[in-house]
Amino acid sequence: MANGKKSKKKVIILSIAGVLVIVLVLLVVLGSKKETVYTVQTEKISRRTITQTVTATGKIQPEVQVIITPEVSGEVVELPVKQGMKVSKGQLLMKIKPDIYVAMRDNAQAGVASSKASMDRAQSEMNRSEDLFTKGLVSQSDRELAKTNYEVAKAQYDQAVAGLNQAEESLRKTTIYAPMDGMISDRPVELGDRVLGTSQFQGTTVMTVADLSKMESRVDVSENDIVNVHIGDSARIVVDALPDRKFTGVVYEIANTGTTTGAGTQEEVTNFQVKIRVPNDDAVLRPAMSMTATVETQTKANVLTVPIQSVTVRDKVKKMDTQTTDMASGDMGQNDTRMKQKNDKPREVVFYIDNNVAKTLEVKRGIADDQYVEIMAGDGITEGKEIVSGSYKSINRDLEDGVKVKVDNKKPTMAANSK
Repeated sequence: MANGKKSKKKVIILSIAGVLVIVLVLLVVLGSKKETVYTVQTEKISRRTITQTVTATGKIQPEVQVIITPEVSGEVVELPVKQGMKVSKGQLLMKIKPDIYVAMRDNAQAGVASSKASMDRAQSEMNRSEDLFTKGLVSQSDRELAKTNYEVAKAQYDQAVAGLNQAEESLRKTTIYAPMDGMISDRPVELGDRVLGTSQFQGTTVMTVADLSKMESRVDVSENDIVNVHIGDSARIVVDALPDRKFTGVVYEIANTGTTTGAGTQEEVTNFQVKIRVPNDDAVLRPAMSMTATVETQTKANVLTVPIQSVTVRDKVKKMDTQTTDMASGDMGQNDTRMKQKNDKPREVVFYIDNNVAKTLEVKRGIADDQYVEIMAGDGITEGKEIVSGSYKSINRDLEDGVKVKVDNKKPTMAANSK
């Protein structure tokens, strides 16, 4: 009797355990089928003025500057200017010791005098030979010899004169004058230094004269952005050394050929230099200052806009027709399939809310600024329509057409932020 009670009790316990297992399984299954609800924020489509910009970094440089390199070599014996000094066109900048060039000029002058005397004698001989030949007193060969001697002497004289001109020119180049009004922005040499001329070597850079009233920003713009930049575009310029000053400039030159760095590597970059003219009336800008330029490339007024993060990309649903499926075993079917997949490019979309369900609208983007993007086309895109504007993760990863959503546009409070 006791054994029967124990068996009955055991059956009850096992039955209860089985029921609990079934309930747990049902809870797990039903819980797994519960649809995820995403919390999102929304914003209305509105009309705005959009200004598209391109940002690039670079250096401030004088628009006009002359790097001075002597054409003759020697010791610097006069250097009356200093870095930062203003100079006028034609003002003495530097003088190289002229002694050797004076000697070369004097030697050339002596050579000219000697060759001139030789040429005069040869000319007299030629004239006398012509006269005697007319009278039949000398032969044709003597006449020709006298003429040849004169031509040789004349050539030697011309060569001597050229040498004198060259010597005088070299002597003249020992004195260097300012080629323009401006400021000595750089002067790496000192009095007594020896400098090399450019006539035979790569000359020594002795100083730079720059017009600091006309400055420019030289920035490198990537090949993807350069197509949007045009001559005449306005630019906002921020100089690192002058963060509280705001400068404006105008694009006046765009390089036709780009400069490539890191060629053949994953870091390969091609940039184009853009020059932006910047007024410097109060002379606060200095050469080589670091700066950032924001070029305003295009402006559109009263256009439909959405937050820039609202536009995302989704793949198109690929549909295979019956004919393609039936022919999949053949070459033609494989070609049709590849063609469909190739043409199914991703589409740009925004999401709107319909009865707590996310729906997609395919759109075509226009220009954009830092916050908003122009919507040029899209069925159902109208001013005032509420679209999803956040979160970034939801828009770019979670949301799909038909998923459940909950709108929460409450701004976080200070108390919430402090937690």
